[in-house]
Amino acid sequence: MITFNKNYFGFAVLIFCVEIMIALFVNDNFVRPYFGDVLVVILIYCFLKSFLKLSVLVTALAVLAFSFAIEFLQFLNIVEKLGLEKSKIARTVIGTSFAWTDLLAYIVGIAIVLLTEKYWLKKELKAAAKNC
Repeated sequence: MITFNKNYFGFAVLIFCVEIMIALFVNDNFVRPYFGDVLVVILIYCFLKSFLKLSVLVTALAVLAFSFAIEFLQFLNIVEKLGLEKSKIARTVIGTSFAWTDLLAYIVGIAIVLLTEKYWLKKELKAAAKNC
């Protein structure tokens, strides 16, 4: 169950760097709020797959459930209820505003993961079949 996959880890590091660049240098109405949310679920997925040998579907659904749970906590104003409204880290990591569109962005991100995994799995199976 525990493993280390350098490919997934490399993707996670790359996406994390992109997320940091977006957070530091982009302040618009599309890339930061929507593209950033799409990327964050892909980042979490790649990070988990870096260290856990779980199926694609189980990992994708777990990431989607986690993302929805965080968004629901934002709906409940959890940062304020925990007295962390002055913590920039808590406000950034947990978030402070619920949006239905964020849920859609998470679904799009997981759909990208599933489509990408399906494409790469087919490609790997064809390559393995040629080598036999």
